[in-house]
Amino acid sequence: MKINILKIVFLNLFFLTSLFANFEQDIEKLKTNSLKDKQEVVVQLAETYSEDDRTNLLLTKMEEGDLYYLETTGEFVILEKKEGNTYYSKSLLTGKELEAQDKKIFEKVKTNNKLRSIINSKLAEMNLFSKKDEKRLASSKNILKNLDKDSQELITKALAKETNSDIKEVLTEANTILQAKYSTSTEEQLLAVVQLGDYLSNQTMIALKEIINNENNQPELIKAAKSSLGSVETIRSYYAVVEKAFFGLSLGSVLLLAAIGLAITFGVMKVINMAHGEMMMIGAYTTYTLQQIMPNLMEYSILIAIPCAFIVSGIVGIIIERLVIRYLYGRPLETLLATFGISLILQQLVRTIYSPLNQEVKTPSWMSGAWGINSALSLTYNRLYIIIFAVLVFIGILLVLNKTSLGLKVRAVTQNREMAQAMGIKTSFIDAMTFGIGSGIAGIAGVALSQLTNVGPNLGQAYIVDSFMVVVFGGVGNLWGTLIGAITLGEINKFIEPVAGAVLAKVLILVFIILFIQKRPRGLFPQKGRDAQD
Repeated sequence: MKINILKIVFLNLFFLTSLFANFEQDIEKLKTNSLKDKQEVVVQLAETYSEDDRTNLLLTKMEEGDLYYLETTGEFVILEKKEGNTYYSKSLLTGKELEAQDKKIFEKVKTNNKLRSIINSKLAEMNLFSKKDEKRLASSKNILKNLDKDSQELITKALAKETNSDIKEVLTEANTILQAKYSTSTEEQLLAVVQLGDYLSNQTMIALKEIINNENNQPELIKAAKSSLGSVETIRSYYAVVEKAFFGLSLGSVLLLAAIGLAITFGVMKVINMAHGEMMMIGAYTTYTLQQIMPNLMEYSILIAIPCAFIVSGIVGIIIERLVIRYLYGRPLETLLATFGISLILQQLVRTIYSPLNQEVKTPSWMSGAWGINSALSLTYNRLYIIIFAVLVFIGILLVLNKTSLGLKVRAVTQNREMAQAMGIKTSFIDAMTFGIGSGIAGIAGVALSQLTNVGPNLGQAYIVDSFMVVVFGGVGNLWGTLIGAITLGEINKFIEPVAGAVLAKVLILVFIILFIQKRPRGLFPQKGRDAQD
């Protein structure tokens, strides 16, 4: 029994070794100068090693013009970047990064338009008949985007074998477009045009417009194309509203993260903190710094940055409160001027340490891309995660304020500072902790913002005015008011912006807030308590 198992293992190893050797031997023929011979090699590789990932990589890089081999060793390499006469590359067969070398030892595997066309065709065929669903789906979408009459036979062949419903739908749409444009039968063409009314992709719309604009087409065909196009545009308009609502919700989530800390500090301490935006900036730079010192943990950098940004921004907030703000309670104008000066100091400090240039924070792969619901609607993962994250932070703050001793003391100080002090609550400690928590939440908001925009010294300035508007609109110190205010202003902004422009949209929202506080000076949800009456 043991001998049989050893034989099977040995045979498998021998098979894999021989496969590798044959692949390595076959690609050696690409070193020839004959483009005709290269065409034959490409066809052979695509047919023999269609399920080998190295074949896909080789043909892709060959088409892009990045496939080379070294004169010294004959090893095939993929060119990654050039710096003058120095080339950086990695091995095609092993994927190992190679040392930077002089360009003189690199020989390019040359191609021409005809060979690139053959490579592109073979890549599409390889991926379209792959055993992996994700490869077939990507290939079918690529064929749909680059549709031509010659694709008809390949699509028909793939449709006959395909079992995956998502892939089949993409291929069916591509096939329907080709029938609508090129079918010799008027009945088939008319039927295909009618069926295109059920698809929402840009390719369908382009095909229908081409049919409408072609004067040689029969009137009934043009009429059917107009009807299908109208149907597609109507459905897409509905999804456009959903997409705007999603972007408005994501903006509202960012505003919520930015304003919730401000609402807490303003509600408890009556301090107008103009340096709140710089706490967001510190959180964003904390994320950037972590990625620089831990490049191997890029996938987890955002998760690590959340508690780190909270702690760093919170500590900075406590220092500001202990050194400056504690001496200015009861004097809102002085706190406004003092915190404005602190914001300028923090901005200059960041410019000195990191430079005035914007820095890019990399997005982890699990936050990249989009969730494609259909051809007309896709939701980006980074904004989706930010919405979920904002909800979790909001729930966490509610639990802290309503279920903990610290939260009870914060609410007591908010409602009646003198009475809370008379009951033995150390209001100075509560003030410091509240300011630290508010600043820490702003730091978390900076982590979220780092995934939507570049990180720079002026990052917080873009959101400080919006944060104050959210707090005033929702009601000073009221968390539920902050939530509703943030979402409302985010949605209004995203629906007005396409019509009025970004700048005018901000102006209109500001006018709306001004008119609103004329009627309700204390916001949607006024704060309760003796302190609030004052």
